[in-house]
This record gives sequence, structure tokens and C-alpha cells, in this order.
Amino acid sequence: MLLAIFLLPMTGYISTGFATADQEVQQTNPRADYWRLVRDNSEGYSAVTGRETNELIQSSGQNWRQLRNGPIATFGSWILGFTLAVLALFYIWRGQVPLTHPRTGQTVERWTLNERRIHWVTAGLFLVLAITGLSLLYGRAVLIPLFGHHGFSAYAELAKLAHNILGPVFMIGLLSMLVHWFKQNFFSKVDLDWFKAFGGMIGDNHPSAGKLNGGEKLWFWSLATAGIALCLSGLVLDFPNFDQEREIIQISHLIHVITALALIAFAFGHIYIGTVGTEGALEGMVTGQVDTAWAQQHHDLWLQELQQQKPKSD
Repeated sequence: MLLAIFLLPMTGYISTGFATADQEVQQTNPRADYWRLVRDNSEGYSAVTGRETNELIQSSGQNWRQLRNGPIATFGSWILGFTLAVLALFYIWRGQVPLTHPRTGQTVERWTLNERRIHWVTAGLFLVLAITGLSLLYGRAVLIPLFGHHGFSAYAELAKLAHNILGPVFMIGLLSMLVHWFKQNFFSKVDLDWFKAFGGMIGDNHPSAGKLNGGEKLWFWSLATAGIALCLSGLVLDFPNFDQEREIIQISHLIHVITALALIAFAFGHIYIGTVGTEGALEGMVTGQVDTAWAQQHHDLWLQELQQQKPKSD
């Protein structure tokens, strides 16, 4: 499509043979003023109608690209790599946190079927979005050497399509989780003591906790803040023709990338503790039931509440 843009009249200089040094510079680049106006986001006339069509070059686009591909991508890779390295070293040093008492064989319901559905659907979407998002951010540096340009191009097209379609679905799942568990995630003094004891990950004594411990609550509020920012900025990117200016899209993209990297790093810790880091933790989210020995060790206050609510048999 041919785009005709007319800015301020271009000025030139016809040399008379007695040009000064400044005039010689102007003669060397007679369109300097023209491109200076273009770089300053000056608007001209365009036959094309639409948002910002009269603006030939937007200088902030270059600033956005340098931030995304420079410090954000660099520090993001450091943060993710550092988090994985710390978790690996911690597992080598500590191993899996075992149950301090033998299993009783008696179980209590920790998560209902509906709660587990919400969790696994949202978690699965998060993993797909994390993989596709990271591959789009680091694909040129990491995947092109592995797949080649054509292979990466085909994958990137599918990854982008999946990311754009599943993003709004993830937002629905996230909002369902936040609404469902909102009342259970207010911090208390018990949670402060839990953090002081490092959640029982270090040492043999495990701190008291209600149904949700301090770490789970911290993860919830991270999703409620950074997660919401991630979703809202993603909507701006997913639907770029809703009259947003390019600068708004660029800022939204930076917010999207930063919050995504932060949540992925946090998710590494959440996944570690809920799987290989703690014996019996995964059982609750898979089957819905946990052994009372596990509940007593990790969520003793919650177990006491359940026992008090249980009707006494005759």
C-alpha cells in the first residue's frame, strides 16, 4: 500500500562556491531538517485514515525494542536461571522434606473436585503460555540455532496463535481462582511466624499454619497483583485495534513481559514445594485427600478446625 505523507517543506541550499562550513554541512545533508521533524514525531498529512497514520516514525518504538531485547530479556534470563539453580542446589542439600511421623492411613479432604479442576486448568494454561511466551522472547537466540530459520518461523507462528487464543481463557481461570480463595488468603501473625521459620523447609520443626500457609498466600497475592497486570496488558496486546496508541501498546508489552518473568520465577518455587520438595504435598491436589499425618505436620491449625467441626459419634 502506497502511503503519501507530506511534512513541512524541505529546505535545500544551492552552493555559490563561497559556502561557509555550516552551509557545507547543510548541503551534505539537505534533508536534515525533514528527518529531524520525522524523528520528533511531527505529524503530516496521510491519505490513509486511522490511528496515528499521520505519524511516519514513532521514536519510542526504538526505545521499546532496546528495552525488550536488552535489559529486560537479559535480566529475565538471569532471574529464571538463578531461581532454577538455587532450587536445584537446595534440593541437593536438603532433599525432600519428609513426613516426621508415619502415615496414619486416615485422610481428610483438602481440595474439592471443583477446586482441583480450577487449579489444574489454570495451571496448565499458565505452563503453555509460559513456554510459548518465553520461546517468542528468546526464540531468536535459542531456538533458531536448534530448528533453523524455517523451523522456528513455523513454530513461532503456532506459538503466537496459541498464546493469543489461550491468554483470555487463562484470565477467566485466574479470576475464578482469585474469587474462590479470596477470603482464605488474608495474612495473620501465624503467617509471619511461618515466614520466620522458612516454612519448615530448613530444620526439623515445622511452623503452624491454617488451611493455607504464608507461602501459598504470598503466591495468591502475587497472582492477584502481577497476574492481573499480566492479563490486562495482554488484552491490550491481543486486541491492538481497539483505538490504542502505539505507545500504550509498547508500555503494555513491557509490563506484560516483566510480570510474566516474575510470575514464572515464582511459579518455579511453587511447583518445587508442591512436588519434589515436600512429601505428600502433591497428593492433595491430585486426589483431593491428604493423610492426617501430613495435615498435622504442615497445616495443624486447619486439621484442628476440621476435628472440631466433625460431629462426635455416639
